[in-house]
Amino acid sequence: MSTNQSICQARASVMVYDDTSKKWVPIKPGQQGFSRINIYHNTASNTFRVVGVKLQDQQVVINYSIVKGLKYNQATQTFHQWRDARQVYGLNFASKEEATTFSNAMLFALNVLSAQDGGVVSPLCITHSLCTQTGSLPVPR
Repeated sequence: MSTNQSICQARASVMVYDDTSKKWVPIKPGQQGFSRINIYHNTASNTFRVVGVKLQDQQVVINYSIVKGLKYNQATQTFHQWRDARQVYGLNFASKEEATTFSNAMLFALNVLSAQDGGVVSPLCITHSLCTQTGSLPVPR
């Protein structure tokens, strides 16, 4: 029996912020278009991953481990972003409803991870911390 369970599924374009050009670009060159984005919960280890698979050719475009303290920002109703030490990632969702589904799952995962050490994270804190910490990045057009 698999211990990985999908806690959400949405369609989005996966992007990264290019510091050189100051623009959002596809995460992999030539990989424009929508991917199926899932957040998986490994119930055995209580960990979470964002996994994106291109709808067109089934190539994995993102396989990202969600860590405690990740800064997640809902920049617009359909564009959300987060960062780690090396990169800023963005998801440009197909609809507001899919963006909401994803953000609810991401906030759930971050709250579970935070609570593992007895802490509690407010969703309001998560959604605004990236912009207040790093300055607002432009939203892709």
